[in-house]
Amino acid sequence: MVNNLNSIQSILQKNADFKIRDIQTKSGIIHVLFIETISDYDMINKFIIEPLLEQKDQVLNLEQIEKDVITLGVLERITRVEEAVSQIISGNTVLVFDDFKDMLYCDTKKATSRAVEIPPTESVIKGPREGLTEDLSTNISLIRKRLTNKDLKCELILLGKETATKVMILYLEGSAPKKLVNHVRKTLKNIDVNFVQQSNYIVEQLQDKPSVFDTVGYTEKPDVFAARLSEGRVGIFVDGDPFGITVPHFFIENFQTPNDYNVNIYFANYVRMIRWVGFIIAILLPPIYIALTTHHISLIPPSFLFRLTIARAAIPFPIFIEILLMMFFFQLLREAGVRLPQSIGQAISIVGALILGDTAVQSGLASTVAVLLVALTSLSAFLVPNIFGAIAIWTDILILFSTLLGLPGFFVGFLIFLSHLASLTSCGYPYLYPIGTVNIFKLKDKILRSNLKDISHSFIDEDDA
Repeated sequence: MVNNLNSIQSILQKNADFKIRDIQTKSGIIHVLFIETISDYDMINKFIIEPLLEQKDQVLNLEQIEKDVITLGVLERITRVEEAVSQIISGNTVLVFDDFKDMLYCDTKKATSRAVEIPPTESVIKGPREGLTEDLSTNISLIRKRLTNKDLKCELILLGKETATKVMILYLEGSAPKKLVNHVRKTLKNIDVNFVQQSNYIVEQLQDKPSVFDTVGYTEKPDVFAARLSEGRVGIFVDGDPFGITVPHFFIENFQTPNDYNVNIYFANYVRMIRWVGFIIAILLPPIYIALTTHHISLIPPSFLFRLTIARAAIPFPIFIEILLMMFFFQLLREAGVRLPQSIGQAISIVGALILGDTAVQSGLASTVAVLLVALTSLSAFLVPNIFGAIAIWTDILILFSTLLGLPGFFVGFLIFLSHLASLTSCGYPYLYPIGTVNIFKLKDKILRSNLKDISHSFIDEDDA
């Protein structure tokens, strides 16, 4: 009706890309409303405007238009102006009729998503190379291609008062615990924000308590996302974000990579143990070194102590300042490598580290032992990139304890670190699983990888949920 058209025009009148095409028929004027920058004009012309022009000499009603004229797959009636405006700004086309109160909307969104590419954050030597994209429909199709299961459920929720961002909850009914699904659904529906631009808006709401460790998993690979769904977890896609969220997320998953499941099991477990050793080195080596050299020199072997004394003879700073200063320099190099364009970022990081280390030693700011220790710590932390930030923060905390109290301080700080990890949960499930839990979990992919046929199960029984 004319009132509907006037109301929509008054709301969208200041948008230069808002277009109206009027088609005169024996049933009155049909107004075709769309936004040309986000709508597929070829689709509008071929499947809406041309069929209507062919029938302009006929007396048409809504039923005839729905069944015989417009052949698009999605064609539904709407009654409220707010619904019409929402569909138009989403890229759909709305038909307003002079003689009918109801309106029709057609799905004519323009496909502007990038192609499926290799994910830059999770590269593999062997295995699938497809990566998620910013388009919600593409991501769901990638999952459905891998999980052709009638129990795969996709629930749509709109978040953000101003953005109405599409958020999709995915899970396998019967595999995912009902308690977990209800918790995720309730948490998302209770999110009260004006804008949702990417997945971290949701991640912060799903975290049970603040921590530098991520208690919500994320991945850019559809095969990893599908594997976690098959284990009984709940996944979340946010329209416009190429990362899929999965819950619950466990600490041991930080040491697992997609490549582990595509190579020989013995080599995969060998590399996985190297990651665990790297994590231990990154967390413990700097504070233990500072504790020994600052408070417990008698515990250092004399031959090494002699060389250490010679190396530090001209260093004007205490050992803990020397270590913190070098770690700060390496963090600067890392950030520079990440922020600079990819073509020069890696070169700057490598050359900068070499020049910085050599210059620091030559200028007397740091000893060769400190440079070696910080370099080894940084390389070890890179083996588990998902928790690199958490390692950096907790290493500094442990260094502070070791500097003040020596080995007793280190043990106090380390106990606080373990207590913090043990206190974390992911959507109600223990973050340190399978360490220190009494729950009967069925997941066979723990510290070491089991045979693939043994790990293809739900991670928890419904009775234990």
